[in-house]
Amino acid sequence: MGFGCMRLPTAGGRIDVDAAEKLIVSAVQRGVNYLDTAYIYNGSEATLGEIFARNPGLRDKVNVATKLPISRCQAQEDFDKYLSRSLERLKADHVDYYLVHNVTSAGAWERLEELGIEEWVSRQKEAGRIGQIGFSYHGPEADFPVLLDSYDWDFCQIQYNYLNEHYQAGTAGLEAAAKRGVPVVVMEPLLGGKLAGELPRAAKAVLERAGISADPVRLALRWVWNHPEVTLVLSGMNTMEQLDQNIETADGASPCSLAAEEVRAIEMARESIAKSYRVPCTGCGYCLPCPKGVNIPMCFAAYNASFAHGWYQGMQQYITASGAMEGKARFAGDCVQCGACLQKCPQHIDIPQELFRVKRRLQIPGLPAIVRMGTRVITR
Repeated sequence: MGFGCMRLPTAGGRIDVDAAEKLIVSAVQRGVNYLDTAYIYNGSEATLGEIFARNPGLRDKVNVATKLPISRCQAQEDFDKYLSRSLERLKADHVDYYLVHNVTSAGAWERLEELGIEEWVSRQKEAGRIGQIGFSYHGPEADFPVLLDSYDWDFCQIQYNYLNEHYQAGTAGLEAAAKRGVPVVVMEPLLGGKLAGELPRAAKAVLERAGISADPVRLALRWVWNHPEVTLVLSGMNTMEQLDQNIETADGASPCSLAAEEVRAIEMARESIAKSYRVPCTGCGYCLPCPKGVNIPMCFAAYNASFAHGWYQGMQQYITASGAMEGKARFAGDCVQCGACLQKCPQHIDIPQELFRVKRRLQIPGLPAIVRMGTRVITR
């Protein structure tokens, strides 16, 4: 199990460094030795650097993975710039695992080849600034094996969970990488919490009838570890309870260990979940900031919740998502379809179209005015 550092605990809208330190130090003391961050994870690299500075010797006990923001790279000099900035934030002279971040097609890698990335990686390895080179993938299934064969990769990273067997790289991609001897790191094993605390009521009922409803998190993680082709599973933990649960699950997980009744229950839960979640958003936040201030992931979470848990709960989440309690409400209806978010979404969601659906379902007539009036009353 690796520690995913995209969703570290926050306080006041910023990463809570003290809370993150307690989690990471505890995780390392208990055997976790892989920390995954990225240049674009707001504050994450710098937080890890601060934690390393506070805990001498901790850096030497872990493998650090971070990522090159390829959408920002227009020349080979940009590769140097972003790696150097990452190392500066991490207070380190090298990164153990470096990923070409968010590759969405074979063509995206071809563009980087034209910029000379292969020769650049070779130089960085020789200089000791990069240990292993890999890529994180968010493209179509057909392009994944092409990408695997385009370079001598040390590892790769894919989104994989029991709801995404045939999404992006999927099971076919997992097996293709294993066949080529390329280690596979799995991200989003809980689909941003959708397979944990946000599991729809109907899916919970399915697991309940199977006698395994008490712990959907363990079941979802064990489903991933059940595949022998998986090398490492990343989990974004932001509470000590989550850390305890995940480490306990990792200790007892092994390939091909799920019972037949667990597999059947997962299949039924998958069908139920697919009916409830209308937008496949994982809450990664890559689409932000929206030029109009719309909190896109939270709008989608509220929309999905309105189907999974009932319209009223979805509406409550939608009002919270608007930022109304902070006195600066922005709703799905504020989207002007500028398209700034479209190229950023690793799930390839048609965000403007889906925001229109959110507006149609949750933005009742007069809601912005009602929220503004309510906020003025509350803040008097």
